[in-house]
Amino acid sequence: MHRLRQELARRLRRLMRTGIPIVQCAVSAGIAWALARHVIGHPQPFFAPIAGVIALGVSLGQRMRRSLELVVGVSIGVGVGDVLVSVIGTGPWQIALVVSLAMSTAVLLDSGGVIVMQAASSAVLVATLLPPTTAGGFNRMVDAAVGGLVGFVVAMLLPQNPLAVAHRHGRVVLGALADALRGVAGAVSREDVDMASDVLARARQSHRSVEEFRSALQTGLEIARFAPIRRHRRYDLQRYQTAATPADRALRNTRVLARRALAALRDGEPVPEPLPMLLEELAGAVTLLRDELASGQDALQTREAARSVARRSTVEMLGESDFSMQVVVLQVRSIAVDLLQATGLSRSEATADLPPLHSHADEDDENDG
Repeated sequence: MHRLRQELARRLRRLMRTGIPIVQCAVSAGIAWALARHVIGHPQPFFAPIAGVIALGVSLGQRMRRSLELVVGVSIGVGVGDVLVSVIGTGPWQIALVVSLAMSTAVLLDSGGVIVMQAASSAVLVATLLPPTTAGGFNRMVDAAVGGLVGFVVAMLLPQNPLAVAHRHGRVVLGALADALRGVAGAVSREDVDMASDVLARARQSHRSVEEFRSALQTGLEIARFAPIRRHRRYDLQRYQTAATPADRALRNTRVLARRALAALRDGEPVPEPLPMLLEELAGAVTLLRDELASGQDALQTREAARSVARRSTVEMLGESDFSMQVVVLQVRSIAVDLLQATGLSRSEATADLPPLHSHADEDDENDG
């Protein structure tokens, strides 16, 4: 019963997350059909609600282009289907021929995938449902335009909350980064090779979450730009946008850090004493960044935490370490810079907080020499 309740709760949460898209599609389909049927006067406007739903299946900024692609695809499919069906009739081989020629025509016109597939589906509908002697072809083109336009308007008037999507995907990305840093800290403090290997394996699986985060931000920014009631969210989304690329770099640098830490542990290289604590503090800075982004605040606490790590990642930490552990220490510096940039600093401002790699004593010796 406990597992059943957990599963039901999970599915209800999933339903709540998709509630607005479901409402959007339902409203768009109903309005598109009503307009095409009662305003334009088409007796069977079945393609209007279909186009309304399809137009909602892409990000907001692409919907006008998607609507145009639908009309073009319908035109190609209906045109090829009307001509061929009126000559060769309908049947299995006729449908196969109509579909292949409609798709080939779309490809020869250098069309995108949406147009090609819509040409195919339109040709099938003409060959099976619409007799070529009717005005169904022109009506379907009008229905496509009506449905696409309705989908666009519904998305503007009943938009999703762009911040909710950004929060959800941002938590995943920053959570993966914090977990990886804490995992490496635990592995090097215990000198545990197996633990370091597990951390590296998990860190390598984070690439997809970064891509999903970027896609969610793009969609959110489009919603904030087009939807009047969400326009005030664009400033919070811009904070996420500022953090996205540095967070991606920090994840990449953490994967390098985890790989070199694993190599260092396998080779028995000595671990600099301050290293585990600095990695824990970096993980804490990532958690602060997640919380400050979610609360809509400037990431000032994150900046101070990352700055503290950067200032203590000195050349003395390298000590007598071998190559792999030296790379680990240098990656700590790089990740600190990435986090400082995620708070809104430029790269030059972020690197200004790093101590020099060479001490003043070393420089004086070089000058004397």
